[in-house]
Amino acid sequence: MKLALVRQKYTPFGGAERFVERALGALVARGTEVTLLCREWSGGEVANFPVEICNPAWSKLAGRRGRDASFARAVQAVIDEGRFDLVQSHERIPGCHIYRAGDGVHATWLELRDAARGGMAPIATALSAWHRYTLAAETAMFRHPDLRAVICNSRMVRDDIARRFGVSDDKLRLIYNGVDCAHFHPGLREEHRAALRQKVSVTEGNPRGTGGTATGLADTGMETAKVILFVGSGFERKGVATLLDALVRLPDARLWIVGRDKAQAAMERRAARLGVATRVRFFGPQTDVRPFYGAADIVALPTLYDPFPNAALEALACGLPLVTTTSCGAAELVREGENGAVCAPNDAVALAAGLRALLAAMNDTGPTPQQRAAARAAAEPLTLAATATALDALYRALLEN
Repeated sequence: MKLALVRQKYTPFGGAERFVERALGALVARGTEVTLLCREWSGGEVANFPVEICNPAWSKLAGRRGRDASFARAVQAVIDEGRFDLVQSHERIPGCHIYRAGDGVHATWLELRDAARGGMAPIATALSAWHRYTLAAETAMFRHPDLRAVICNSRMVRDDIARRFGVSDDKLRLIYNGVDCAHFHPGLREEHRAALRQKVSVTEGNPRGTGGTATGLADTGMETAKVILFVGSGFERKGVATLLDALVRLPDARLWIVGRDKAQAAMERRAARLGVATRVRFFGPQTDVRPFYGAADIVALPTLYDPFPNAALEALACGLPLVTTTSCGAAELVREGENGAVCAPNDAVALAAGLRALLAAMNDTGPTPQQRAAARAAAEPLTLAATATALDALYRALLEN
């Protein structure tokens, strides 16, 4: 079986790219020939898989809309050549055989974002050429006769696509993200908690971690301080502002933010205005987030909209309770009060209440054995092997038909 996977731009910190890389090895082991179709693939290597670059030279001069449109046309030309049995796109490209809706529904995201921003936001969105193009491409893709299956990574996304675009149930396949439970596990706590907290305590009180006084672990209280961890890029979409607002109501907690975003400086200023800057640390992107999972007590992803963040699954696999929102697909794995909590997006009061209840139930060394076991149990069925098996079954069923 010859399969082409389409992803426009690779970044080693992206959730979609991590899904691609994790799925590739398992699929190839089952006899699938995989080729990557990309506009740009840099910052990391994917061993043993051919990469075809689809990036017309003139597209760099065409702006965001022209860049996306030129890439889509280049991929459509590859599809028309018939070299691949199936073409699975992670981008909104009409004519692909399979679409993985890892980014969810663009129309839904814009509605939620504009409602949160208020004011003239809907008008600004309507005037954006790129948003108009993306919305049109999304609609055309879901209604294209060659679309044979849509891979949805949450029931939330599946139901939204069915409601908005009338895609039939037989085309909508629920396949959750997979997690490497041997790579992300509760034992990271013993491996990293003391060492990372000791390291952070040296610069405690400096939000950027570039200065401060070497006060030591015992002096700063970092050994028993409750640490809330956020992992992700796209601070607006994933609710960092709401999380900072909630921290005001949690005076004894620290917040660690791991991820890259151009809005970091604005979030640092917000933390200062709220009076929580000394309890917030921005660590930037990390190629290995496991030490942070090991050192934290709870993970908060108060997303405005997120189909199913890998960070949620990684946190649960590490035995960490998860607090997220009703507009996050990962809420489907949360059992209220046992392995996490779910609240409405943009509700700092409800977010603080959920975090406070879970933190209060912990002991001085973090989550209780019951909390860790409940979190781990939610992730254990969602292995990489299970994801690969479901994908392989889907591909073969499509080819047989």
